[in-house]
Amino acid sequence: MKLKVTPVLDPEFAPMSVVCRDFEEAVKDCGIEVVIGVVRNNDYTSVYKTRIYPEGTGKDEENYRYIERLVKTMLWVYGGYRIVVAGAPVVGKRIADAYKAGGERDFDYKFMERVYEKPFEVVVTDLRHAPERNEAASPVGRHLDGCRIGFDAGGSDRKVSAVIDGEPVYSEEVVWFPKTNSDPKYHYEGILNAMKTAASKMPRVDAIGVSSAGIYVDNRIMVASLFLKVSDEDFDKHVKNMYIDVAKEIGDVPLVVANDGDVTALAGAMSLEDNNVVGVAMGTSEAAGYVDGAGNITGWLNELAFVPCDFNPKAMVDEWSGDYGCGVKYFSQDGVIKYAPAAGIELDESLSPAEKLKVVQKLMAEGDERAAKVYATIGVCFGYAIAYYARFYDIRHLLIMGRVTSGEGGTILIAKAKETLEAEFPELAKKIQLHIPDEKSRRVGQSVAAASLPERN
Repeated sequence: MKLKVTPVLDPEFAPMSVVCRDFEEAVKDCGIEVVIGVVRNNDYTSVYKTRIYPEGTGKDEENYRYIERLVKTMLWVYGGYRIVVAGAPVVGKRIADAYKAGGERDFDYKFMERVYEKPFEVVVTDLRHAPERNEAASPVGRHLDGCRIGFDAGGSDRKVSAVIDGEPVYSEEVVWFPKTNSDPKYHYEGILNAMKTAASKMPRVDAIGVSSAGIYVDNRIMVASLFLKVSDEDFDKHVKNMYIDVAKEIGDVPLVVANDGDVTALAGAMSLEDNNVVGVAMGTSEAAGYVDGAGNITGWLNELAFVPCDFNPKAMVDEWSGDYGCGVKYFSQDGVIKYAPAAGIELDESLSPAEKLKVVQKLMAEGDERAAKVYATIGVCFGYAIAYYARFYDIRHLLIMGRVTSGEGGTILIAKAKETLEAEFPELAKKIQLHIPDEKSRRVGQSVAAASLPERN
């Protein structure tokens, strides 16, 4: 594989975007059609069509590695408890073996079962029974009429706004410690107090919108780091319906709970006054959100941290998922820490990840060329990743944020991402605009965007 732009500190990087493009070119005239589907809540189904080498012709391993990476991507972009592989029985059987308890993708299997509360399964079928696309189409967000509460639950502070006809009449930010508290009453009372305070600043409450880190299905909390110390038993009893229960205490009004990445993308879309927005935050992990062409939040997982960007099987493994080449090891503070030694920067192992990032940022602020190479490398990798994400998202604007992108390092990162897109994927470079959120975006505010989520009755 010959790349037009090489990440200077990672010469073995094998971009998924280029691998897919090369594979498709190779099988263009000799391949067979394959349809992959992932099914999630309410039988919503996302579909990806591609081609592979005919099975049984000595290319089964190549077929499997290609399809398995696509399946992995679809699960973490869209979410799902069922995988359907149509048209490729040999590959399909290997996918079924991988995505089961004790299989190669045991982590993904168990995670999706927990999120969707259904047994995970892989269905292998023929093209006559190929899955068909069935996506949610209900608009969410940009509703600013009436008296609304917008709540933004962060790991270190919680924000709430009282919003009347789109204008915040009251906002507060309160420090709290949700990740270190095991008693769910602490979380419940904190959320309820915030909402009661906001409600007291308005003549009535017409709707409640919530932005919160984690995974939410039908307003229920399925997985969220805010409740890290809460036992599984207490989580099931007291946490899953917490936002629904709190909202009932405020009144019988519409409620929408959304992932904070999606709400960030929505805030960006409201600021840009446009749609097809992907937001990527490079911080402790790689967080993401998406607003589609109709201005909707889709209900997809958008967990790009677990989406592969590097096809190289020798790429660094994520400790949590046990998989290689995933975004979290490139587009977060982990990426900076990973590439620092290759640039000749020694980091004290006794430092926390956040402190290690600050060391590299300080060097960057001092004009250190080694630090510049770290950000340039991440930028090139990200440019290739954007092209891969564009296979699953219709992107017109890409917002890049998070503490990894602050300062001069972020400027280099974005410049290299643009350079990579222009060199390898000029058609995408013309279509996709890269942005750092401006002051107008910040003024829209996460909690105000959250307030706009529900439609009034």
